[in-house]
Formats: sequence, structure tokens, C-alpha cells
Amino acid sequence: MAQQHPPRFLKIVDDAKTRVRETNVDEVKKKIDGGAKFTLVDVREESEFAKDHLPGAIHLGKGIIERDIEARVPDLNAEIVLYCGGGFRSALAADNLQKMGYKNVISMDGGIRDWRGKGYPLEKASPLPK
Repeated sequence: MAQQHPPRFLKIVDDAKTRVRETNVDEVKKKIDGGAKFTLVDVREESEFAKDHLPGAIHLGKGIIERDIEARVPDLNAEIVLYCGGGFRSALAADNLQKMGYKNVISMDGGIRDWRGKGYPLEKASPLPK
């Protein structure tokens, strides 16, 4: 069942989507399978990432991505694919990264829900060492 989002949230997402490039889960799967060089970033909450995430993804949650992206991806021309649960938070994050000067940012529409729905592989976060 699709989550119902509040209208003001949807308004800012729709606005961001007018400025960002989007792709879909099938295209991202092809990139991964083809060995394309890009940074895959999960912008969901840490608990969501720990549950499961796309293979090879790094975690930079929506709340910290703008603060931490430069340390993880210093190249403003690097290809970065962002995803979240359904493609809304990733669009907002992509819009902000573009404002920061990143030139090759793409939001994955459909998010991990569409990825799961197609039965594509997922990883779980490794437990932290004790």
C-alpha cells in the first residue's frame, strides 16, 4: 500500500522534481549489473538502511547528506544516484546537491519499494563490531 504524503510535502517534492534528473530501478539495476562506475547513495534513515539496501550503496541520510557529501564524494562531476523509499526524499536531496555544485546527480524514482517489488537483490548492513 502506497504511503499517503501530506500535500505541502508533495508540493516541495514536485518543485524539486522540475530541476532534477530521474531514473528508474531497471536502469539502476542495469548500471550495477554492467559494472558502471557511480556512487549509489541511500538517503533513508539509518534504521531503514540497516534493514536492507541496494547492493553497494553507501548511507548518507537525508538529514546529513549536505553536511557529509563532500567528504564521501569530493568530485563535483562524479555520477551519484540517490534513492529512498519511493523517490521523494531522494529528489529533495538531489536538488540540494545540485545547489551545492554537483553536476551529475540522479534520483531513482520508485525507490527501494519498486526495487523490492521487482525482486532485485538487497543487502543488509553488517552489524557493528563489539
